[in-house]
Amino acid sequence: MQSIPDLIKKKRDGEELCDEEIQTFIQAVTNKTVQECQTGAMLMAIWQKGMVNRETTTLTREMMSSGEVMSWPKEWAGRVVDKHSTGGVGDKVSLVLAPALAACGCKVPMISGRGLAHTGGTLDKLESIPKYNIHQSATKILEILDSVGCCIVGQTETLVPADQVLYALRDATSTVDSVPLITGSIISKKGAESLSALVLDVKFGRAALYKDLQSAKELAQSLVNVGNSLGMRTGAVLSCMDATIGRFVGNSLEVIESLETLKGRGPDDLMELVTTLGAVLLKMTGSVSDLSEGRKKISDAVIGGAALSKFQAMMEKQGVAKETAGSLCSAHTDYYSILRKAKHQIELKTAAEGVAVDFDGLVLAEILHKLGAGRSQVGEPVNHSVGAELLVSLGQRVGKGESWLRLHYEDPAPTPDQISRLQSALAVGKYDVAQTQQKTTLVKELLLPH
Repeated sequence: MQSIPDLIKKKRDGEELCDEEIQTFIQAVTNKTVQECQTGAMLMAIWQKGMVNRETTTLTREMMSSGEVMSWPKEWAGRVVDKHSTGGVGDKVSLVLAPALAACGCKVPMISGRGLAHTGGTLDKLESIPKYNIHQSATKILEILDSVGCCIVGQTETLVPADQVLYALRDATSTVDSVPLITGSIISKKGAESLSALVLDVKFGRAALYKDLQSAKELAQSLVNVGNSLGMRTGAVLSCMDATIGRFVGNSLEVIESLETLKGRGPDDLMELVTTLGAVLLKMTGSVSDLSEGRKKISDAVIGGAALSKFQAMMEKQGVAKETAGSLCSAHTDYYSILRKAKHQIELKTAAEGVAVDFDGLVLAEILHKLGAGRSQVGEPVNHSVGAELLVSLGQRVGKGESWLRLHYEDPAPTPDQISRLQSALAVGKYDVAQTQQKTTLVKELLLPH
């Protein structure tokens, strides 16, 4: 058997690793019999030389098998589904999609992550709800899925321990943006959920990890290939991430917008993503014959209130007081009587009249991150109340001096430079009837299994 330095050298020199060699490396990582510097060296070799599809599939399979793999009752066969997003600004899709899928008869064991850098994490959003508990045992997850149909929880210690080691080191060794390593990390965790079907929302654009469609498509193809190779029906949606999803960004504020969406009052762009991703899953599980039927089924579950009932039941099962959950889900609630509101709000005014033609979501995300809405290191606390509300939509006509953004902040307060950067993030152009009537869609392409 080759030693770890031999394996590092082989990959460094651009050779393919055989299945046994990848298994040896992942077992050493899991059992902590490899030095951290050696793991870092292997990650850099993979980052530089890449992996062929077979290597990536084996890497993913070995990572998935490094810990507990969940099992479900036989009668759930074909109905256990999940989605993963590569991260965006204002991406609250999971909070609406999971209960909508449950309302359509699926079982959704959604194991989510926390926010890091400028992208917000689903778990941080949910933790802005008093007493929402993201830590649930495998037995409790089974119980929640049996009675409600969906849960949104954090990764357990026993699930994919190899990824927990590699994930931390990828950050420290600047090897985050490697297609084989991203694929291994995402698909191993979803594979350990023993899913029937998985949909991936792979984002591209200014506020995404990948700036152009082509590089995002390369990752999407890798994720779809490996997911299907491991026996999960896997599809991907390529969606544009230049501005924000919806109008609210920040943990508490995104919970409010998700609840408004579940009450049938959601923004078009968020509903487009929810219905498209949901439709792809329903088609892959055979629940619907085509995507338009799937979109309608998801849309009906959201607009008709069935998804809201599931969200309320999920909150209660995950520790939220019955009265709190009921109040948040009531038709006309005062959200801030339950969710924390930031001590200060400031409104930014437009510098000129015309049409809001563009908005840089990345600038907003980076500033909110610095104001305390995000974290730079794992384990840092976040301020759930910090965020922003966009008061205008792209394509909307605005007058000079009109409020276009409401910033929610506490300590620190935004600096003059940050305010100036935010003002520059909104582009106001000349009024053009044809342009304002064009409906922009976020979804650009679908990759479905054959």
